[in-house]
Amino acid sequence: MTNSTTAIVGIGATEFSKDSGRSELRLAVEAITAALTDAGLAVADVDGLVTFTMDGNAEIAVARELGLRELRFFSQIGYGGGAACATVQQAAMAVATGTADVVVCYRALNERSGRRFGQVAAGLAGNLTTAGIDNGWHYPMGLATPAAMVAMIARRYMHDYGATSEDFGRVTVADRRHAASNPKAWFFERPITLAEHQASRWIAEPLRLLDCCQESDGAVAVVVTSLERARDLPRRPAVIAAAAQGSGPDQYVMTSYYRDDLAALPEMGVVARQLWRQAGLGPADVRTAVLYDHFTPYVLIQLEELGFCARGEAREFISGGAIELGGRLPLNPHGGQLGEAYIHGMNGIAEAVRQVRGTSVNQVPGDGPVLVTAGTGVPTSGLILSLPVRCSRWCGHASWPSAGLVSGRYSSQVMPNTHKKIAHNCRCVTSGQHGSKRPDRPVRRPQRLCRRRGG
Repeated sequence: MTNSTTAIVGIGATEFSKDSGRSELRLAVEAITAALTDAGLAVADVDGLVTFTMDGNAEIAVARELGLRELRFFSQIGYGGGAACATVQQAAMAVATGTADVVVCYRALNERSGRRFGQVAAGLAGNLTTAGIDNGWHYPMGLATPAAMVAMIARRYMHDYGATSEDFGRVTVADRRHAASNPKAWFFERPITLAEHQASRWIAEPLRLLDCCQESDGAVAVVVTSLERARDLPRRPAVIAAAAQGSGPDQYVMTSYYRDDLAALPEMGVVARQLWRQAGLGPADVRTAVLYDHFTPYVLIQLEELGFCARGEAREFISGGAIELGGRLPLNPHGGQLGEAYIHGMNGIAEAVRQVRGTSVNQVPGDGPVLVTAGTGVPTSGLILSLPVRCSRWCGHASWPSAGLVSGRYSSQVMPNTHKKIAHNCRCVTSGQHGSKRPDRPVRRPQRLCRRRGG
């Protein structure tokens, strides 16, 4: 989609709480300011803003508060949490096409102290919109909260594949264990056992309280720019190796009950196929994944749609601590929305960036790519973030100056269709070293910083 020419170069967030004590606009500005500071950029560098249609802070209002004089790109993505990764996709496309140079994606909400998504909003069924018409079919039947809507899918999944409430609980146990060692998480130092999950009260059978994500106040922002510009910034960039959106057949918002296979999330399958194709990777290449965990059953179904296991086999896949730190696929090292905070998935993107940088409090070893997904049960989106490409096929030069250059933590994998462009930024091109040696016989010499300035 962007040919790995764009990257996330800054992340910022407020504290995560149950009562922020300030407006959502102020939260947004605080997170954006922190992200720009992290990126080493000034407010004047920003010429694009992207957010959710559900965000209460219009781009022009945020621009006024930040002191931005002009915007060349602004966009909003629909479908609630399904927008999270798509905000980065839109920003990356804007940068890759030259529409904008520096784009900030943000989400701010007082979802606990303000409007609580888990409560019934009867007025939504009376709106004279297509969404209002859709809601009019199921609100009278009592399907008026996200938990109730997901419970229908979860029950069918259990019926079809033999999954149990304990299987769902293993997702919560893993998330809370990770959150317990994350000082920024709401549930810091508060892990749970599977027995505690099973003892939690029903919300909408088969979903228990601890199957449902928490309600949070807070904000998160990320900064997207070109990989070329990132070379002059202080932080190691998280390269956007792939970004995609997806909607499935007979798609509704949380109530896609009219499909041939009810116990599935085909919209995530649409996203998955695009991600693997764009990045030239597969599930086996992923080091860690940040999967949208608003409700635990959807984590299992996502694993299947993404290709980590076959349909109906996720309960076996996650058994034995496989999704915990040290397992074969650690999920949500920050604690996810069940453990850290519910910021509509944007805090998951920030964690993926930390994993690429090597700065997470629960760092997963290795240098492989990181997968991120957005909200499910709705049209959704996803990302694959990776380390900057290393020019190892010929000369071994690194395309990004960082501490990782010394420690040898850069991946030697060359992503499809990217090496040629990055090679042109390498000084050995002009000296004839590229091409003068066969690709299967890399030149062994001290590594140099591949920048347009400096050797």
